[in-house]
Amino acid sequence: MLLLHGLGATGAVWRGYDGVGPDLPGHGTAPWEPTYSFERCADAVRPLLERFDGPVPLVGHSMGGVVALALAAMAPERVAGVVGLGIKVAWSPDDVARAAAVAQRPVATYATREEAAERFLRVSGLAGLVAPDDPAVGTAVVGEGSGWRLAQDPRTFGVGVPDVPALLAAVDCPVVLARGEHDPMVSHAELAALVADPVTLPGLGHNAHVEDPAAVQALLP
Repeated sequence: MLLLHGLGATGAVWRGYDGVGPDLPGHGTAPWEPTYSFERCADAVRPLLERFDGPVPLVGHSMGGVVALALAAMAPERVAGVVGLGIKVAWSPDDVARAAAVAQRPVATYATREEAAERFLRVSGLAGLVAPDDPAVGTAVVGEGSGWRLAQDPRTFGVGVPDVPALLAAVDCPVVLARGEHDPMVSHAELAALVADPVTLPGLGHNAHVEDPAAVQALLP
């Protein structure tokens, strides 16, 4: 599988999965770029498809789910299917404004690694699921001078609002759209307006792939 993380996270969230989980542009060890888009992220990871023999299943969380759809549209002969988990498909004007405001913030520095790690966990939605001293946090924070900062470029919050209906129309492979039952980012009804058979995973939240990897892997078409 090719595993694509969500906004603010890193590829380390996919431990326990049998696949390749890269850091998307502007996250973790990946370089920062002048601008960010779903298509640019898809193009950045497209060469990884050549590591696999035959078409590859894609699993993407949140922003990574949109990137997975963009990649499937970009390289249809190399993609076997897509699982898009927790994709935010409905954006209010306030949602758009908040994301734009975060994208314009300067890079924040923290006095200790622990403070930076706590901030990373809040930004990625992993607070309460991953401990600050967990190895998965390792590439998410960077020592700089006498302080620490997140490895994530704040401008990644300006990636844009996904046109999920258009992406679905451009994809030929099987697609599963799913969410955790307690995910506040997207409702079952919103997904049902896009696909005939959305999946809601009982008892799970926005980071269902971290909470229950087996339940997410079972969604692969």
